[in-house]
Amino acid sequence: MTSNSNVNVLDVDLNSTHKYPWKWQLSDVESIPQNGLKVFSCFSCGGGSSMGYKLAGYDVVGNVEIDPRMMRVYQKNNHPRHPFLMDVRDFLKIPDEELPEELFHLDILDGSPPCSVFSTAGEREKGWNKEKVFREGQAKQRLDDLFFWFIDIARKLQPRVVVAENVSGLLRGQAKGCVNEIFHAFDAAGYKTQLFLLNSAYMGVPQKRERCFFVAQRKDQQFPKLSLSFKEVPIRFGAVRTPEGLEPEDGVYKELLKQRKPSDKSIGDISKRVRGKDSGFNNTIWPDDEPAGTVTASGNHFRGYDGKKPTIQDYINVQTFPQDYAFDGQPAQYICGMSVPPVMMAQIASEINRQWFARR
Repeated sequence: MTSNSNVNVLDVDLNSTHKYPWKWQLSDVESIPQNGLKVFSCFSCGGGSSMGYKLAGYDVVGNVEIDPRMMRVYQKNNHPRHPFLMDVRDFLKIPDEELPEELFHLDILDGSPPCSVFSTAGEREKGWNKEKVFREGQAKQRLDDLFFWFIDIARKLQPRVVVAENVSGLLRGQAKGCVNEIFHAFDAAGYKTQLFLLNSAYMGVPQKRERCFFVAQRKDQQFPKLSLSFKEVPIRFGAVRTPEGLEPEDGVYKELLKQRKPSDKSIGDISKRVRGKDSGFNNTIWPDDEPAGTVTASGNHFRGYDGKKPTIQDYINVQTFPQDYAFDGQPAQYICGMSVPPVMMAQIASEINRQWFARR
C-alpha cells in the first residue's frame, strides 16, 4: 500500500507559530524565567503536568504517587524536594506538623485523579463503587472516589488554586452527576470552581486529546473569572513522526492493516469493511494529515503512513514529552497515556499566572 503523505521529516520548524515548542529538552527549564509560584502534584505518574508547570516557570516542590515504578521515573526526571510514595489517603493521615512547611504555602495544588472508570473506552458505570486491582500501584482500591480525597488534600493544605484534570467522559451520561458532587465538594472545602473542556490539538500538541480541567480558586483570593481559549494551528502527525515505525505483531491486525485506506481511523473501520465485524474501534490509526489520536495507556495505535506501530520517539513527540526523558525501563505508551501533555499544562498554567497571579 502506498503512503498517503510525502512528509517524512522531523526537523520542520513548527515552534515559530506556537507558544511552547513541542520539541524540547529537560535542561531547557533551567533557562526559563521563574515566576516564584509553587506547585505540589498528586497522582503525578511520570510527571506530565509537573513538566508543564516547569515550562511555564513554576517551581514544582513535590508529589504524591502510589506506584513505586512511576515514582522512580518521576524522581529521575523531576527531582522533587518532597516526594511521597503512598496512597493519597495515607498522605491525608500525616499530621500537619510532620509535613514540610512550604506545602502549606502553595500557589497551586495539581492532580489527575485516576480516571479509567469514567473513560468512554472503559466499563464506566459497571466499575463504579467497586474495589479492583488497577495498574496504578497494583493495589486493590476504588478509583471513582479518589477525586474527593484529592479535594480533602486541598482542604488540608489550602493552596490558593487547585487544578484537576480528568477524562472528557466525566461529562457524559450518569457521570455528570459526579461533576455536580465535585463542585459541591470544592465549595465545602472553600473553593469556587470553573470547568473547562479543552483539546490539546489547539494548544500546540500534535495530538487530539480532549480533557476536562477543574480550576478552583480559594474563595478569599477573589480572582476574576478565568478564560481559557486556545486556537493554535494544529500540528500534523506527519510533521513529527519518525521515518520508520515498528512492525506490528503477526496476527489479524497486521493483516487488516494491509487493506487500510486513508479514511480509516481505527482497526474497527477496516474490520467492518473487510470482515463485517464491529470490533477493534479502540485500536486507532493515526493519519499523517492531522494530529495523532489520543495516546492511551493500553491498547494499540498504528501509523496510517506505513501501517506500523508508533516508535518511542513518536510517543515522545505527540505527547510533547522532553526529548531526553528517561523512561527507566517503563513502557513509553503507558507513561504518556497516563499523563497530561506538558505543553498542554504549560498553556493552562501560563494563563492562570497571567490572569490571576500576575495581577497581584
